[in-house]
Amino acid sequence: MSMGFEGNLQALAGGLRVKARVQHPKVTQRKDRPGWPWIFRYYEDEIQPDGSTKVLRRYHEIAPSKGDGAISKKQAEIERDKFLAKLNAPTAEEAVQQVAATGVALFGEVARMYEEGYLGRVNQIAKPTRVKEKFYLDEYIVPRWGKLRLNQIQPKAVEDWLHTTFDSWWTMHGVRAIMSRVFYYAEGHGLWEEGKRSPASKAKLGKKRYKNERRILSFDETARVLARLEEPNKLIIETCIATGARISEVLGLKWRHVNLDAATIKIEQRVWHQDVGRPKSEDSRRILGIGDLAARFREKAAADGAKPDAWVFHQKRDHDKPLWDSGVRDALHQAAAAEGCDFPGLGPHSFRRANITWRQEVGGSAIEASKIAGHADLEMTGEYTFVAPERQNELTRRIQAKLADAGHPARKIESVIREVEAPPTNSSPARDGVSVLDGLALGTQVVQ
Repeated sequence: MSMGFEGNLQALAGGLRVKARVQHPKVTQRKDRPGWPWIFRYYEDEIQPDGSTKVLRRYHEIAPSKGDGAISKKQAEIERDKFLAKLNAPTAEEAVQQVAATGVALFGEVARMYEEGYLGRVNQIAKPTRVKEKFYLDEYIVPRWGKLRLNQIQPKAVEDWLHTTFDSWWTMHGVRAIMSRVFYYAEGHGLWEEGKRSPASKAKLGKKRYKNERRILSFDETARVLARLEEPNKLIIETCIATGARISEVLGLKWRHVNLDAATIKIEQRVWHQDVGRPKSEDSRRILGIGDLAARFREKAAADGAKPDAWVFHQKRDHDKPLWDSGVRDALHQAAAAEGCDFPGLGPHSFRRANITWRQEVGGSAIEASKIAGHADLEMTGEYTFVAPERQNELTRRIQAKLADAGHPARKIESVIREVEAPPTNSSPARDGVSVLDGLALGTQVVQ
């Protein structure tokens, strides 16, 4: 059969095919079965325990040719070629010879090995990242660069392609990073010069640009939107606001992750499209304070008859399955639209940005905000921080007041007295006797 992934990886040979048996069997209809399915027969090598190779003739059914789900013969041939692509690859010995003769492998071949060897390892990378990277590789990167050898790809060509293909600066940044990781992967397996920068990494993107308006809801807008939400969507969004957690992390909570006495939740898994997986990174494993929301969680636990391994936010008809995020997003947009404050880019993640911003506004440090958010560094926290116009005006007026006082000594003395005597203020609106800010607990503990 196959020699395993590592053997296939060693067999990378720049797309050349020199095997004595390159299979291209005819696609035929099997008329003795319902739907007359398209089939083909092929040969496959099976490695025996003693190291010898046994050749087996196999049969593969593709899809019906008639009735429901029927496909054309041309489509069946395309599916056949996809299936046989790996079997028609050169052997490890042939590959070594070919790479030595041709110099550098094809980018497309390396990309496919990257998909299998890195993206395909479930325990190594989170599913959302796997899905996103595979999408960009299959739909954009490989179709454009797959037939070129690694040393034929030039930084300027990559740069021009990025700017003409994608509108978002962040998308260009992500695609460039994926291409660079393919080169890094090639380097790790002796297919790219060690220490040599990838041509993709040299492509210049220019200044950061944002496709959607960068904003967060104000405290007043947030309070109005929350008032329109029904449970459990309301508690989910409030948890995102209070903790800055990703919605996938909130939906990944089980009752064993909730400490009602300490008013904390433990982030150690997340749910994305019903796929339960690890947090985005090790820094994302953390304990977060939920403040006054603990009382709400306690009420929900009592109502649900919560058991340690039960989902906190479960489907209405099936408590054994976590809630889908799509329903939460739809409810949020409807509530925001009703209050006249919906905007492109609004979603549960907007409240992660809001939490990071507000946490610093109420006196938390950037380092605290970074740890609570689960960011690996302060640079990422800076990207999430938004300075609202109201906050800008507040800071501007402080500067203007100090300038005015500097020109009037008497006013300067009065200003100092006012600052000393002035009681602390809280501008956040109250909701049912509880401030929205009450959920912004500043303490956190990083889980090792």
